[in-house]
Amino acid sequence: MTKALIVNNLKKKYKEVEALKGISFEVGEGEIFGLVGPNGAGKSTALKIIATILSPTSGSVTVFDYDIKKDAAKIREIISYLPEEAGAYKNLSGIAYLKFMAAIFTDDTEKQKEYLEFAIKIADLRSRLKDKAKTYSKGMTRKLLIARTVMSKPKLIILDEPTSGLDVINAYEIRNIIRDLAKQGMSVLLSSHNMLEIEFLSQRIGIIHEGKIHVTGTPAELKKEYQANNLEEVFVKLNS
Repeated sequence: MTKALIVNNLKKKYKEVEALKGISFEVGEGEIFGLVGPNGAGKSTALKIIATILSPTSGSVTVFDYDIKKDAAKIREIISYLPEEAGAYKNLSGIAYLKFMAAIFTDDTEKQKEYLEFAIKIADLRSRLKDKAKTYSKGMTRKLLIARTVMSKPKLIILDEPTSGLDVINAYEIRNIIRDLAKQGMSVLLSSHNMLEIEFLSQRIGIIHEGKIHVTGTPAELKKEYQANNLEEVFVKLNS
């Protein structure tokens, strides 16, 4: 399996606080990998380093053979990152926002059109795309943001809590979007507090706690190893 992402002994220190203590994991091409852990475990720090927003203290990260320290600009061309706290420009309509973002991604007008068409399909907001984003529900806003995130068909998509705070229907729809993107060959690095969501989406997962990854494997492997009925039970056993 081609490696979309290789994280090796990654460390991050903020003054006296060691947020990451040498984590290592890999994500294959077209794979959905779930990185899970309690609040403060280091998940968001790891995602931001991989997204080239933060610099690591030590260790290495390669994205499709590009080194995060040497080739950050190249990596930004093939990844896309959606943080949990992201928001859309509220005074723009959904379609105007997507057009604006397409123009940021590329100067090529043909590619802008291609990106926009794909984003419209992903968002699936139909006539509501003409309305301002400030009139959208949280679920609609999240769909718009995911459409923006994937419009350029990045090789690696980084999603931090993509369904946080959403109702069952919107969360279900977004999970299906994520699965479809992986089927199209995009790799996904996903962080979520929802263990059932992680189990539904991820081919493999890594459980992180206090800056260390304690275990990686498929959901089936981890449930068998820890004699658990689901990933919630695995998570509780590892963090108790």
